[in-house]
Parts: sequence; C-alpha cells; structure tokens
Amino acid sequence: MKPASRTKQLIGLVGWLAVCFAASAIGAWATMQAGSFYTPLIQPAWAPPSWLFGPVWTVLYALMALAAWMVWCSGGFSVQGVALWFFLGQLLPNALWSWIFFTWHLGLLAFADIVLLWLLIAVTLVLFWRVRPLAGALLIPYLLWVGFAAFLNYALWQLNPTILG
Repeated sequence: MKPASRTKQLIGLVGWLAVCFAASAIGAWATMQAGSFYTPLIQPAWAPPSWLFGPVWTVLYALMALAAWMVWCSGGFSVQGVALWFFLGQLLPNALWSWIFFTWHLGLLAFADIVLLWLLIAVTLVLFWRVRPLAGALLIPYLLWVGFAAFLNYALWQLNPTILG
C-alpha cells in the first residue's frame, strides 16, 4: 500500500483534530453554566480545582487526535477500521457525560457512562498499541484521567445524593 502524500496526511491530521474538538465542544456546551451547579457541591478533599479541567482536557483531546491520526496513517479505515471505529465510538460517551452530569444532574447514570467510557478507551488503547505503540501510549494519559474522573464522579454522587440523585 502506497503511503499517503504529505498533503493527505496534513488534511487527515486536521480532520482528526476537528473530530476530537467537536466532541469536546459538544461536552463543553453542557458545562457553560456548570459553575453555578458544580461549585456548591460537597467536594472530596482530593478534588482538583475547577480551573484545571479545561487545560487538561485540551491536552487530552490533542493527544487523542494525534493518536487517531497515527493509526489512520497506517492504512486508513480500510485497514484499521476496527481500531478507528472504537475510537470514534468512545467519543459518544465522552461527550455525553457532561450532559448527564452537569445538565441533567444524574450521578449514577454519569458514573455508568464514565465506566463505559473507560472500558472503551482501554480497548481502543490496546487496538492502537497493536498498530503503533506510540499511538496507544498517547492514550494512556486519557485513560488515567478518565479513571480519576470516574472516582471523582462516584465521590460527588455519594457526597451529594439529593442533587445528583
């Protein structure tokens, strides 16, 4: 199989960045008024400050896009379809979580969503690793952050049962 031209690779990178940051924007839309909801919640002592979430997610979405692009460059959907479809599939619970938690205030459903997300990321990481180990490695921070976020989601749900019921 002939390698993609530099132009096609650049277009692909821009496309993967667009896909990832579109998912980010969908989730962020649900958090536009999150401060008035999130700030009064009883927080565990280990909860990070609210300002940290935006920068962390920005880096993670960039790493996700780069990882997906690397796998896509290794044959596109015709060769790497399973890995790429898993990647696209995990973006749905990723974007949906913010709506479930911040807009609909459903702690248990948000926790179930984030556990599903973590599992899908883990499968995607393994699939990406098999194609390009660096692509899989780029998803490790994402997997770790979502794991941490799952514990935070659970703690917030338990500490705020009347609000996140």
